Amino acid sequence: MQRLVHRLQLVEQHSMNTPNTSPKTSTVASDTPGAPFRLNWASIKRSTLFYPFIGLLVVCIVMVFASDSFLSAANLENVLRQVSINAIIAVGMTAVILTGGIDLSVGSVMALSGTLAAGLMIAGLNGVAAIAIGIAVGLGFGFANGFFVAFAGMPPIIVTLATRGIARGLALIYTGGYPIDGLPDWVSFFGSGKVLGIQAPVLIMLVIYAIAWLLLERMPLGRYVYAIGGNEQATRLSGVRVARVKLIVYTLAGLTSSFAAIVLTSRLMSGQPNAGVGFELDAIAAVVMGGTSISGGRGSIVGTLIGALLLGVLNNGLNMVGVNPYVQNVIKGGIILLAIYISRERKK
Repeated sequence: MQRLVHRLQLVEQHSMNTPNTSPKTSTVASDTPGAPFRLNWASIKRSTLFYPFIGLLVVCIVMVFASDSFLSAANLENVLRQVSINAIIAVGMTAVILTGGIDLSVGSVMALSGTLAAGLMIAGLNGVAAIAIGIAVGLGFGFANGFFVAFAGMPPIIVTLATRGIARGLALIYTGGYPIDGLPDWVSFFGSGKVLGIQAPVLIMLVIYAIAWLLLERMPLGRYVYAIGGNEQATRLSGVRVARVKLIVYTLAGLTSSFAAIVLTSRLMSGQPNAGVGFELDAIAAVVMGGTSISGGRGSIVGTLIGALLLGVLNNGLNMVGVNPYVQNVIKGGIILLAIYISRERKK
């Protein structure tokens, strides 16, 4: 017994006299100069906003050197006005893609909503009521898309491809293939008016993005949207009503399409049955270039706004330097592929 006590005392003395060589990660990190910066920089690079913001910054710098008039007030206003329509459509597209879906009908729904609202105004219906009906049509198409995808279990690409053709066909039937002109003068406010020096389309865009940010980042609906895109089966098993959430996001996509339709109709002062052709691709491009994963579960509404700005600045800059439109398509397609590649690599 005495020998055991003696050995314990020796061990204790040895441990007290021996320097502690165990690693202290937090202490070393805090004591090492530049460690907090390295940690913050790593977290910044992991953000979905990092590469879209860098891309926007690089494109802006290149365009500043390529054209003297790029930074002019008139040109910047023009860029924002052009960006606003695609950015509004991209809000709903972001929510859809975050769930792992897709909506190819937004451009055609936009055309139908705009022509219907314009036609009803010309027919003598109250302007506010006509706009409300146009928005309701977009809402209805979005609801139909959500119903067939969420409750009928049909693939989103097939459903929205079908409703894309239906909406475009109805717009052409309603107008006979001709634009509807002669809208009241006050309608132009939504497309070219100003409030406190801010263009009305830009103001509408910012309000819609603020509401979308609250829905996706600060409310339970947003958590469910991200969860469904990350792992739909696990989300369903956790008690979330997946079908109802999908119904909401597709309805939201239809709603934002109709808002964009009102802005475009006001800007052109006519209902165009061929409006919105290819707009679904531009919206998808804005979402993907904004850092949202095409497979869902990762991204942000702020990133979509940056992606829309990046696409708009790129279009504007290429036009200003006189790049052939066909070449522009090749450049934009390459950038979209690069954005998808970066998104997939970051997900790994």
